[in-house]
Amino acid sequence: MNYTIRIVAIVFFISMLGISSTNAQGSLGKGNEQFNGGVGFSTWGVPIYLGMDFGVHQDVTIGPVVSYRNYSERFNSVKYSHSIFTLGFNGNYHFNTLIDLDPEWDLYAGLTLGYYIWSSPNDYGGAQASSLGLQGQIGGRYFFSDKFGVNIEFGGGLASGGRFGVTVKL
Repeated sequence: MNYTIRIVAIVFFISMLGISSTNAQGSLGKGNEQFNGGVGFSTWGVPIYLGMDFGVHQDVTIGPVVSYRNYSERFNSVKYSHSIFTLGFNGNYHFNTLIDLDPEWDLYAGLTLGYYIWSSPNDYGGAQASSLGLQGQIGGRYFFSDKFGVNIEFGGGLASGGRFGVTVKL
């Protein structure tokens, strides 16, 4: 848990470096792009993720996302190390216009379609296997400036439990 507190503090500090304006804008809007990166929380290790969002409508974004994590477990008294690399594509609806949010906030929900590439030792007797998955997510962002913000997301996505990090509008 102490590790998570450190990560949150680092993300907050990095985001604070981007404070340059009180005229922040939460909704990405059509034709704009943003980069997201951070860490997640899951029952299978601590994922690190990177992704892009492309505005295809004032209230809709789509984009690729990748995630990597590793973890260890005991199965039949033997310790096994695993890694999971995920390639995904998400789509989100942003509620800013619908519920008239303040411009520095961004609230969204959507779906992520991803392919999970599991890597386990050859002698592992468990049931992990590479597969395709569709999961839902709900999340939000707070922008400190026109370009920089922090994000948090819960639900499926590629981190199973959720994720948090920074957002940079390009």
